[in-house]
Amino acid sequence: MTLRGRLTAAFLVVVLGPVLLGAFFVASTVTAVDRSRSTERLAVAASTVRTSVDALCQQLRAAADAVALTGDPAVAASQLVGRGLAAAVLVTDVNGRVTYASPGAPPTPWRDCSEPATASSGPVRALAARVDRRDPAGALLGTVAAAQLVDPAFVARLAAVTGVAVTLLDGGASAARVTHTTESREVRDAVLAAAGATSGERVTESTKGRYVRRIGPSAGQPLPLVLSVPSERPPGLHVTLAGVVVLAGLLAVFTAWRLARVTTRPLVELAGAVDRVAHGDLTARVPVRSRDELGRLAAAFNRMTRETGSYVAALTSSRDQLRGHLAVLGDTLASTHDLQRILRVILHSAIAATGARAGAVLLVEAGGVLVAQCSEGLDGRWPAGDPDGSQGLRVPVGVGVVGAVAATGEPQRGRVEPTEAPTDEPRCRTYVAVPFATPGGTSTPSGTTTAGGTTTTGGERSLDEAGAAAAALGVLALYDRVGADEFDDDDLVTLRTFAGHAAVAVENVRVHEEAQRLSLTDPLTGLWNYRYLRESIRREVERASRFGRMLSVLALDLDRFKDVNDTYGHAAGDTVLAEFARRVRGEIREVDLAFRQGGEEFVLLLPETDARGAAIVAERLGAAVRETPIAVEAYAGPIVVTVSVGIAVYPDHGSTGREVLEAADDALYAAKAAGRDTYRVAEARPDVPTREIPVPACAVSPPDGLPRAGRPVQAPREPGGHARSESTAGVPESNRSGPAHARPDPADEPAATAADAARAGPDVTRPGSGGGASSGPHPPRQSRGR
Repeated sequence: MTLRGRLTAAFLVVVLGPVLLGAFFVASTVTAVDRSRSTERLAVAASTVRTSVDALCQQLRAAADAVALTGDPAVAASQLVGRGLAAAVLVTDVNGRVTYASPGAPPTPWRDCSEPATASSGPVRALAARVDRRDPAGALLGTVAAAQLVDPAFVARLAAVTGVAVTLLDGGASAARVTHTTESREVRDAVLAAAGATSGERVTESTKGRYVRRIGPSAGQPLPLVLSVPSERPPGLHVTLAGVVVLAGLLAVFTAWRLARVTTRPLVELAGAVDRVAHGDLTARVPVRSRDELGRLAAAFNRMTRETGSYVAALTSSRDQLRGHLAVLGDTLASTHDLQRILRVILHSAIAATGARAGAVLLVEAGGVLVAQCSEGLDGRWPAGDPDGSQGLRVPVGVGVVGAVAATGEPQRGRVEPTEAPTDEPRCRTYVAVPFATPGGTSTPSGTTTAGGTTTTGGERSLDEAGAAAAALGVLALYDRVGADEFDDDDLVTLRTFAGHAAVAVENVRVHEEAQRLSLTDPLTGLWNYRYLRESIRREVERASRFGRMLSVLALDLDRFKDVNDTYGHAAGDTVLAEFARRVRGEIREVDLAFRQGGEEFVLLLPETDARGAAIVAERLGAAVRETPIAVEAYAGPIVVTVSVGIAVYPDHGSTGREVLEAADDALYAAKAAGRDTYRVAEARPDVPTREIPVPACAVSPPDGLPRAGRPVQAPREPGGHARSESTAGVPESNRSGPAHARPDPADEPAATAADAARAGPDVTRPGSGGGASSGPHPPRQSRGR
């Protein structure tokens, strides 16, 4: 319901309420008074009827006594009838025979005055009184009955005496038939219906506006009578009252509508303007019609819409700009795992959203140093010692603004005073820096106490699940806001949002890298798994084919490893496998790849290596395993194991990675058949297609000192280099000299240098590159009973 409707309803309640109550009071009062008076009249009439009937019965009883006392009943009866004291006299003997009956007597039976209330049904023709007739000795001679006619004249006399309408019913049981009545035909049926619906002598009202009461038959009044009186209410009282109420209601409605319209018109206009504003129309205005409260409200609304319009215009521009940056950021986060690219987009969006002139994203690296991963607008802001920024932005954790932010986990903003000593950070006048930590931590509001008991005062601090401050991954810092002196709290909130995106990006990249590592490494040994072996051997074969180089493949298998598991248990076997993998990593170069093919089977890929170099590696691996038994906890002595190695070289033993791997596997079986703890080189294919490579007339090694696929080349040893013999058949002698590995092409492998080409032993100082720490499941190879 509208306000106008509520005001109208309230006014109508106030006005029509008393009118309705008054009309109801008048109607109920008039009805009660009328009913009371009619009831009183009917009570008087009933009393009068009873008195009249009783007097008549006494008269008839006296007449019957007079006849019974005379010697000649016929004479006495004639005298009484002639005087009008009775309408008829009936004399009977003791046997009930009629001895005298007055001429013209009404038909019997007559209604006796002394009959009980439950009289027999049938019309009442006469009312009689009976007495016994006895002789002087007291013997019963018979009875004498004196009767009076009950006819319309009798009923009319009762109506005249009582002053009410009288109806004599046909019998006393129901009001279905009427004997005599003084009621008019118009109301007779309604009176009889009301009399039939009531019981006893209660007063009821008929539908024709008459009050009705039944009396008799009862002791002393054997006649069944219905008395009725007309209502004394003014005719049409209820209609008149209803008309008055309706007229008053119409007048009240009109008045209330006018008052409500005048009162609510300013509010309706204000509501319409508010609705237009809600639908985006900020040009809506409300006319100010008065200086009262509604007028002041309209003026305030107009002022508010004007100011809101200017704010909305500014916010729309800012929103569109921020929406564009967020769209770019979302597309970047969803489409790439390039951390540098993601951080650049985050930094650019943060600078555009806050209006900063410059900024940087720094990540915490090993050693507790913040290193800038990307920056923008820092030209000319570097410290005096590094004016061009060649050293990059590197800040120790705990030093300077960004260092303190990373150490405390609390964002900071403020102004740099000119008197402050310069740090390793870019020069600026104002700054804001927000840390970001691993997603999933909670945060506590400013000024609250954490579970660890520390109190934060600089905003929200990232917490880990234990309640302690989470270690910061990095810091997002902005410098020198455009058009303002300092960054405000809104800028801090905005920067927290972008810092959260940066944290998500770093975590996503780390999770992606970890997932890649887990999917490609063996969880027990940390070496690459069988899945990565298939990919790597295909890639290395393609590279060797493209550049005309060699690729050696070593298939390794621990001898009688099943005996180790059966004797010492699978836990000891896992320890042996992990230690063997560690020793393998110690005997290979960084460019070499080590794989666990399945069970106790391993594979090595040695790029830029011929058969002789592969044989040297096989000898070193056999010695490293054989000479130092593997100690296993919970056992008294170390476990001695040996390894068998099969060697195959691309392209001498196969034109595809699968063929070379199968050739190495066949060579491994040959080493097993030769007594184990040795190595064998695969047999050369009889029909290996070769392609001659033109060489200078004076046979010399290639300029890079690397072996080439094709015919063997004998070359003298060059200063700083090593000659290589590309023998592909037979087992190289252990006393042959030569490098164990050939180095990769510098164009392909920047990490490999010429100084690594010849090494006398395992390089234990460099980290192994054989694989990661863990890996997912990989398909096992079928064993052939080694």
